[in-house]
Amino acid sequence: MFLNKKETFNIDKFWRDYETSIGEKVLAKSLARYLSGREEYPEPLWGLAIAAEKSFRFHHFPHEGWIIALSRITTGGEAPKEKTFTIPREQIVSVELVIEKRWWKKLLAPSNPLLLIHCRQDGTETTVAIETDRQAQAVVEALS
Repeated sequence: MFLNKKETFNIDKFWRDYETSIGEKVLAKSLARYLSGREEYPEPLWGLAIAAEKSFRFHHFPHEGWIIALSRITTGGEAPKEKTFTIPREQIVSVELVIEKRWWKKLLAPSNPLLLIHCRQDGTETTVAIETDRQAQAVVEALS
């Protein structure tokens, strides 16, 4: 979707529409990069970590540059698709935000906070690892 100069993106409308589409209220959100924990997504993905009333959601919004789009169109490839997953609250065992506190490690090997969601699925416990920013503390609090 391209916006002309008179059109603007309305973030409030986006979140109202998003809540309508998922059927629950969004409590907190953070920019995130999914790392591991789901078999269907073996590679890292950028997206949003979302704490909703009844679930945790990760939502990857696909994009492609114009050169890749042109290449895809000329070769007949498929456009990238949204990638999402949901963890219902009843499956969440615990949630933690790991932030490096040692000054020397932050200096030598800077890293973003790591959101770990421990959950039970089909009788087994798994951990979903998501790299995020400090705003994820609101996501942790909303899921606790």
